[in-house]
Amino acid sequence: MSLFDADHYDPDDMVGHPRHYAMQPVLAELIKQLRECETMEAGVVFQRALLTRLLEVEKDRQGFKRAADRIDKGKSPHPEAPEPQSGRDLSDVATWRFEHDVCERLARQLRSVGDALAWHAFRFHRPFILALCRNDPPGPMYGKVGLQAELDYVERAFKEDGSFALLHDLTNCLRIGDITVWDGIRAPRTEEIKTNPKNRRSAQIRRMNQANAAVLHGGPLPGDNASQLLHDLDLPLRTHLDDLREAMNCAATEGVYATALPGSRYLSIVDQFGCVQQELSSAQFNERLQQATGAALRRAGIASDRESRNIHATSLDITARNPLRVPWANYPLHPVACARLIGDYAVMTVETSGPALAQLLQVSGLDARWVHPPGKADLKPGDVVMEIHAQDGLRAVPLPGGLTMTPGWVLQMCRSELDRYLIELVQPGSWVAGIKHVLAARQPGQPWPHYRNEHEIWV
Repeated sequence: MSLFDADHYDPDDMVGHPRHYAMQPVLAELIKQLRECETMEAGVVFQRALLTRLLEVEKDRQGFKRAADRIDKGKSPHPEAPEPQSGRDLSDVATWRFEHDVCERLARQLRSVGDALAWHAFRFHRPFILALCRNDPPGPMYGKVGLQAELDYVERAFKEDGSFALLHDLTNCLRIGDITVWDGIRAPRTEEIKTNPKNRRSAQIRRMNQANAAVLHGGPLPGDNASQLLHDLDLPLRTHLDDLREAMNCAATEGVYATALPGSRYLSIVDQFGCVQQELSSAQFNERLQQATGAALRRAGIASDRESRNIHATSLDITARNPLRVPWANYPLHPVACARLIGDYAVMTVETSGPALAQLLQVSGLDARWVHPPGKADLKPGDVVMEIHAQDGLRAVPLPGGLTMTPGWVLQMCRSELDRYLIELVQPGSWVAGIKHVLAARQPGQPWPHYRNEHEIWV
């Protein structure tokens, strides 16, 4: 999150900032270059270019923070302070804090491209991401102690044996270890790089070993809960991402677009560039949004009692915050469309009704119950939203009085799985089949499911 409170500026001020706007073509070009990477050498070159961009932004971010601290103490900004571009009062500390916040967001946007590089390097095999994301998020790379040692390792790995070494701090999703190396022969290996080998931390090494064992040998995921295991669904992933592509194209022209999707969902896209092209006033925009949203909600069958029963997932300001989400740069969209989602110039929202979702599973033969209490409160990580019961009739136990107890399994669905169903636009049939596969496995613990063919889905 940002270091400073954001109550001193409107969110529109952020996307209207010259630095923020100037990042759009940079992101689009980086995404295009990433998609053209087919060799180890291309990956090394791309990583250098991305790192250069990130360090430039983080250097300015640090400079704005220092200037804000000095002004807060009644001093002038230091001579080397970067130049604010917002046109605000340079004597006001809020100006410098706002510039800092802009750089914080731009750093996240560049890291989201780093996330896309990580997914690309792992061949879109989600288990590696699920295992290596389970740690605190990275801090700034600029000024980091040990960065030069990591850079030297990256260059040495390529020059000596043609290996590609990915810097974890260039991403948000890789949080365990410092570097992962691909040599084209062995499985990817994650390593910790220290200037002084005596400073290697046993806890970090243990988590790296846990991550490796979880992916390659079925061990528990890193952490203190040994019941959390990866679960191979052995099923193909099917999505409605074609509908997202069409919606993005329409919104780029019309400004606002909404449609109903199978599975009692509605999808809406708001594109700022499309709104400008249509010359929509604030009142016209609100009217068009309400009309499009209302019609799509009615077609999806989730318009009634919306405020208390519906839940949603959005793209707004989540870039490089949630390591479990597929980065926008990997969505099968044009690089410009991906950049708009990353920069919040296009905002995607997917909404459904909790009870309607439970009914979808009930129709498929599952005893599903929506357990999240009604209300407007946003879902929190770990919140249980649905319970799916599966009885095991083969092991019924007779009780006194002619009663029979049937042991059963209860699968609890938390926010992350529901978020995936919504934001990745998984087809209902594919999603239901995955839930049935988990239940049929009858494995105790907390499964983290993944599909087999994600390399066919993401770009």
